[in-house]
Amino acid sequence: MSAATPSITMPASRALESAKQTSETVLTDASAAMKSAAENPKKTTANFLQTPFMRGALPFINGGLAGMTATAVIQPVDMIKVRLQLAGEGVKSGPKPTPVTVFRDIVASGKLLDLYTGLSAGLLRQAVYTTARIGFFDTFMKTLTSSAEAKGTAIGFKERAGAGLAAGGLAAIVGNPADLALIRMQSDGLKPVAQRANYTSVIDALSRIARNEGVRRLWAGCNPTVVRAMSLNFGQLAFFSEAKNQLKSTSLSSRTQTLTASAVAGFFASFFSLPFDFVKTRLQKQTRAPDGTMPYKGMLDCFRQVAKEEGMLRFYRGFTTYYVRIAPHA
Repeated sequence: MSAATPSITMPASRALESAKQTSETVLTDASAAMKSAAENPKKTTANFLQTPFMRGALPFINGGLAGMTATAVIQPVDMIKVRLQLAGEGVKSGPKPTPVTVFRDIVASGKLLDLYTGLSAGLLRQAVYTTARIGFFDTFMKTLTSSAEAKGTAIGFKERAGAGLAAGGLAAIVGNPADLALIRMQSDGLKPVAQRANYTSVIDALSRIARNEGVRRLWAGCNPTVVRAMSLNFGQLAFFSEAKNQLKSTSLSSRTQTLTASAVAGFFASFFSLPFDFVKTRLQKQTRAPDGTMPYKGMLDCFRQVAKEEGMLRFYRGFTTYYVRIAPHA
């Protein structure tokens, strides 16, 4: 037995020595990396951003941060937009609210900060929806560009539009629960005090809706949400990309070209998507009556009822407000 002992202990000893050397090498490399980062932080950051993982993730990260920043700025505009869409439901005539009167009513009935109701839901929606939307669009465009270059051609408006439609539709499905929570939080103040849910945050809204109405209810209004996202992306991303391409030959500065393209894209995005955004808001706001019925059976039924009872122009109520909301996102 004693003769066999060295054959067992020697490999173990070599393994321990190897592990020690490996750990020392890792610590040395880590120390060198930290020293390099401290001496030249810009170069370290640039190297990190150029890694394959970060190059693939940056479009998603940039998209999400851009969307969240825009939401933080224009949340009051979105609040006014939702209240305009819900005003006069089922009534063709009567008072016609304006952004000014809605703003005045919100402030008069509570606090100025009520304009930021649902901000947590809006930020979550952008973190999920816009991150996916911009990321998917960028990924699709890179694939299409590579394919076109391999064929010796260039991508056109049709390819840009297709990429925008696909990216918007996929992202809308993922972001629908946060969108639903946003509408519920923003419309809660329209109910009688005794019937208000008084959601404290987006997490509170999502958990209570799932618990009281079922998890499937989190995807209420998903159909018009997807169509809205596809039409919005068609107008926003495709027209933005096309406008930027057309403006390259002008004498405008790069920043001016971007802002001009955003303004153009925002208009077309608003025009194509507002009717679907209107229906989405109505469907996501509705809750079951005591007899278990819903005001609207679905997207087509909502379109039919609103057109019949409120008129076709109701779908474009608050267009200017909606444009002001959409353009910064573009």
